[in-house]
Amino acid sequence: MDATFVGLLVIVLVALAFDYTNGFHDAANAIAVAVSTKALTPRVALALAAVMNLVGALLSTEVAKTVGDGIISPPVGDEGLKVVFAALIGAIVWNLITWYFGLPSSSSHALIGGLVGAAMAAAHSVQWMGILDKVVIPMVVSPLVGFGLGYLVMLAILWSFRGANVTRANRGFRYAQIVSSATMALGHGLQDAQKTMGVITLALFTAGEIESFEVPMWVVLAAALTLSAGTYAGGFRIMRTLGRRIIQLTPAGGFSAQTVASGVMVTTATVFAVPVSTTHITTTSIMGVGATRRLSAVRWGVARSIVVAWVVTLPAAGAVAALAFFATDLVVG
Repeated sequence: MDATFVGLLVIVLVALAFDYTNGFHDAANAIAVAVSTKALTPRVALALAAVMNLVGALLSTEVAKTVGDGIISPPVGDEGLKVVFAALIGAIVWNLITWYFGLPSSSSHALIGGLVGAAMAAAHSVQWMGILDKVVIPMVVSPLVGFGLGYLVMLAILWSFRGANVTRANRGFRYAQIVSSATMALGHGLQDAQKTMGVITLALFTAGEIESFEVPMWVVLAAALTLSAGTYAGGFRIMRTLGRRIIQLTPAGGFSAQTVASGVMVTTATVFAVPVSTTHITTTSIMGVGATRRLSAVRWGVARSIVVAWVVTLPAAGAVAALAFFATDLVVG
């Protein structure tokens, strides 16, 4: 069997393993709020998120093209396959570390950091302007938008329902959260499944299996189904951080946070085709909702540890990927 084909097969399997870890790592993004407000039970919420992740993943491939073709210049040959393999190892290792400690860091930025770290280790060119436009600026802007809109939407709901019966209103918002949770999962599928599609397509292009950067249908289906399976496997550690440790949300607050976060995710995927962090947006939307009570209502110590994880993710995943590249190069030659 041809060595290049074997390497490509290994990369596809490792990419799907990353997709699976992405599913259980980021499952909390779609369901933590609905579970914490008792709108849904954990298993029902996970099943809903798994189905809607699958649907979202099938709707578009624009973010996949950005990840595969806009971060590093597509490498070629066996050296290129080593770069892609090392990038995936860096992302998976960082995902597992942050999952173990219950920190909702970004799988997206772990993957992008892995690509950059592996490319630099291989002395391969990195598209720094592409990273600035498609990673760094969205990484800064999208959480701020999430916080601001979360604050404003929650204020609007508080004003609109200021004379409503609290028990009846809470019951209504719990039902509404089923819809907002489904939309959140749809946005997660639109964003995160496409990142794996992009990496697999990059590997196929590198190995010469495809001539242009178009995502094959079997790649779309494989990434969508794997992310969905990972989501159903659950992410209870991170769910606890998002749903309870940042702030104890009401049903109205949960609905506001999820509506804002899903809107930002869907817009960035379909309109701008940029890979944003679903974790960043969800977390800051929750914080924006919490700030409508008073700033002290948000547990800023927890939020600070999450921000540290955000800042560290890109270089940490990149460093692991660089080490993985050197190790792979030493073993494979």
